[in-house]
Amino acid sequence: MRDSPSPPEVDGRAASDPRMIAAIVASALFMQNLDSAAIATALPAMARDLGEDPARLGAAITSYLVALTVFIPVSGWVADRFGARRVFMAAIAVFALASLLCGRASGLGELVAARVLQGLGGAMMVPVGRLLLLRRVRKEELLSAMTWLTVPGLLGPITGPPLGGLVTETLGWRFVFYLNLPIGLIGLALVAWKIPAVPPGDPGPPDSKGLTLLGLALACFMFGLETVGRGVLPAAVPAAALALGLALGAAALRHCRRARRPALDLGLLAIPSFNKAVLAGSLFRIGAGVTPFLVPLVLQLGFGRGPAESGLVSFATALGALAMKPLARPILHRFGFRATLVGNAALSAAGIAACATFSAAWPVAAVFVVLALGGLARSLEFTALNTLAFAEVPQAKLSAATSFYGTVQQLAPALAVVLATASLEGSAALAGRHGLETADFAAGFLVGGLVALAAAPFFARLPADAGAEVAGRERR
Repeated sequence: MRDSPSPPEVDGRAASDPRMIAAIVASALFMQNLDSAAIATALPAMARDLGEDPARLGAAITSYLVALTVFIPVSGWVADRFGARRVFMAAIAVFALASLLCGRASGLGELVAARVLQGLGGAMMVPVGRLLLLRRVRKEELLSAMTWLTVPGLLGPITGPPLGGLVTETLGWRFVFYLNLPIGLIGLALVAWKIPAVPPGDPGPPDSKGLTLLGLALACFMFGLETVGRGVLPAAVPAAALALGLALGAAALRHCRRARRPALDLGLLAIPSFNKAVLAGSLFRIGAGVTPFLVPLVLQLGFGRGPAESGLVSFATALGALAMKPLARPILHRFGFRATLVGNAALSAAGIAACATFSAAWPVAAVFVVLALGGLARSLEFTALNTLAFAEVPQAKLSAATSFYGTVQQLAPALAVVLATASLEGSAALAGRHGLETADFAAGFLVGGLVALAAAPFFARLPADAGAEVAGRERR
């Protein structure tokens, strides 16, 4: 896409309190995260009610993730063409309507179709909401706004599993989806009340060829990642999907390098802060992403803990993340982005690797403390990355940047699961075993820690004053 026209000046009413606008935008993030966390808990009950095998019903999760990833790249163009606030409100409405259809589904086909629609709404909701925030706050308010944006979003994964289980047991799994209706209505009312309208611009025609290639590549790649090693499909199908996704992705990148108005603006990678937040940040996210996948598994399969105890201990990571939010700004102000990202990547990697020492003899309280401290460090890294990514992006490039960043962010958790699974299977194979043992989980945590640590040398290449204005520091 070509540079969109410069947006109107920052609205004084919205910019005066970045926390308010961030909290409103975060209501959409909360709804999305709550839905994703709760549906995993409700899946067995859904399978029983619909008469489906739980493994096949996993298609409801896969279809949502594929649709979410596929439609994110076009979100920036749509926001420029029709106005960011209008698109954001429409996305919330679509997500809520799709949630209603999910709750009324009578079979797997209807449920998958509704989840695809829900993915479309989610793809427009979070990146466009972030774009609204970026265009309505000043540089010096960006760090505070990004911190407030992620706090409500963290509440979704925290409250999702217990709330999903409680609602499923008392009201039925359909009400897990109905929870999104009041949240969506409140979000719509707050957006209409507090966020000024953003007039549509003229971004030019969309890069149809680039969007098609990119969409097909992401669809194949995400489908392959979400089904590989699950035993749901013949092994050749996920492998073929991954290979086709990589081939289409290479074709999409070649096209975007030459296109006048590309679907994916690779020129953004020339901005050092955006480059490191996207590329090195993805490496860190993949390594850190093994923890939420492996911790419940090692507690239940490795140590024989119950699901309730496992969920309570896993809650420690989110608790640590919440505790870090008010500390992020003073830390970044004191040390700057480069030093913080380098040093904290090492601390985070150590926290991930420390989980390799877990054993059945560990008291629950000790496990809780280790996970909480790890969550504290990773939260600081994520806050710094999410802020640095947009710290030096020109206003005219914000739409393209939010689409680019959102697409990459969506791929990292799926790649983390693949990394964790491959580490488990590789460790067992090297030991000549068919089943998993505690040592295999330890290997998974160590691999995750090494991958997260590998991001540190790339962060070290940032300019010393990267993001100085956002962190409230003087430029050298």
